[in-house]
Amino acid sequence: MNEEQKFKKRIRKQEKKNKTKANINWIVKITIMAFIISIVFSLLSELLMPNVNVVIGIFIMTFFIILGIVFDMIGVAVTAADITPIHSMNAKKIKGAKQALSFKQNADKVSSFCNDVIGDICGIISGSAGVYIASELANIFDINIIFTALIITGIISALTIGGKALCKSHALNNSTMILFEFSKFVSNFSFKK
Repeated sequence: MNEEQKFKKRIRKQEKKNKTKANINWIVKITIMAFIISIVFSLLSELLMPNVNVVIGIFIMTFFIILGIVFDMIGVAVTAADITPIHSMNAKKIKGAKQALSFKQNADKVSSFCNDVIGDICGIISGSAGVYIASELANIFDINIIFTALIITGIISALTIGGKALCKSHALNNSTMILFEFSKFVSNFSFKK
């Protein structure tokens, strides 16, 4: 057995030890949560969009794009954050540190919620808002709906992908601080037991 094969064997052995079993309860919870959040966001979008002008519609669409980008950044930051300073802050009872520690210890779940549930739902909602905006712009300017829809779809995709690329880099370089600031914000809504 050569050195590369020995190295690969050690890696496989270590990965096998690190492998965690899928938590069926978590999968069911996150699926139900995604369903409910998706319905709520979609309902809000469906109720708001037909009753607003194009400018407000663009603001609503932009809000969902930014929300998706921010939650994607938080999901990346949680998985990349260094737990050592979080333990130190928690020992000193710094506000938000306990929440940050909990988020870091459940990084897979937090990342799944932020990136997959909120991020993906925001992508879907911004897309459906884009359909409304494209339709309205086509009517206002008397231009082809297909052309308008293609341009709006391109803009939504570019903003979402470009924003996520920029924020992922930021999240990787500032992961612990982003996790701490997010946790401090969330701790304002936590109830003491």
